[in-house]
Amino acid sequence: MPISRNVALSLGSSSWIRRMSDEGRRLKALLGADKVFDCSLGNPDLEPPRAFREALLSLAADPGRGSHGYMPNAGYDEVRRAVARRASRDQVLEIPPSNIVMSVGAAGALNVLLRTILDPGDEVVGIAPYFPEYPFYAGNYGGVFVPVSARPDFSPDPEAVAAALTPRTACIIINSPNNPTGRVYSRAELGEVAAALEAHARKTGRRPYLVADEPYREIVYGGAAAPSLMQLYPETVVVSSWSKSLSLPGERIGYLAVSPLCAEAAELVSGLAFSTRVLGFVNAPALMQRAVAMVVDEGADVEGYARRGFLLSEGLRAAGYDFPEPQGAFYAFVRAPGGDDVAFVMHLKEHGVIGVPGIGFGYPGYFRLCFCVSESTILGALSAMKDALRSWEGGD
Repeated sequence: MPISRNVALSLGSSSWIRRMSDEGRRLKALLGADKVFDCSLGNPDLEPPRAFREALLSLAADPGRGSHGYMPNAGYDEVRRAVARRASRDQVLEIPPSNIVMSVGAAGALNVLLRTILDPGDEVVGIAPYFPEYPFYAGNYGGVFVPVSARPDFSPDPEAVAAALTPRTACIIINSPNNPTGRVYSRAELGEVAAALEAHARKTGRRPYLVADEPYREIVYGGAAAPSLMQLYPETVVVSSWSKSLSLPGERIGYLAVSPLCAEAAELVSGLAFSTRVLGFVNAPALMQRAVAMVVDEGADVEGYARRGFLLSEGLRAAGYDFPEPQGAFYAFVRAPGGDDVAFVMHLKEHGVIGVPGIGFGYPGYFRLCFCVSESTILGALSAMKDALRSWEGGD
């Protein structure tokens, strides 16, 4: 048998995002790039800020010895200081540099964290719709992913969260701004989730971690803001990266920040550093660590995404599609006409539009479109989607 049974089974249910992205590439090669409007993959097409390019040039020209060698598994001390300063500002709480662990992107950070806190059979709660890789990440370490449906407006449902908590619950992952809905959870909504965790801790004696998966924290619109989870719950771990905010997804650089209010922060950080090493990451990329430390105060091009989001939203609304207005990130989560998200996404593909069915996010009946693509792609997709809806409804 060439691969394990577990991997073979996983391949059959692997990410719809990657599946549709691969299909988009195939169709472009077959039909021509101008006939395919790929809105499947959250791969920012805006370039990194000039300050990042200047940082790379200066680092490349630095003749200092040892700059490409090993460092502590948690990262360079000076980088952790810079990241702690930025994370403290975001969380409105003083986070010491010793509570920062640099990571190979947010995905690497989540794997390091779950490797550190999960025993076989422990449970990871996630709010649906959720990022499709969460169940696989939990399964990597013998964990069980427990999905909990959001409310109809895609806000977290604290009663459903409370009902899902068991003595085996190790953590709950909160992703806000949310992929795929664009929903930004309010402080009051998150406070209710924190209260459910506190009540569970009093009842069972086990206090689950609250994991704030925040790569989209800066990308918010219309006055929305992502609240500080560390202020709401002591056992909070923030996971983030510069993949979305600075358009660096391929560079794989991120971090974990452990709340200073966490009762076992020092032991947790030691575990995170150990897991970074034994998972084979060893450390986050040296060059990227030093580069992001130099641009840690740079912000995302929110205006550029807001303009594209407005263009997509206006066009979808005019064409007759139903969807919640994105408050953050760069996705629209659209109700599938007729309710069959897979069938409608396949129908869109026949019209040259590549989206991702909601079933891939644990929430069938909707589909996701990315607007971190060129305006010409958005305009082409809107025109094709208007025709697709007409033909789907039997208009011609």
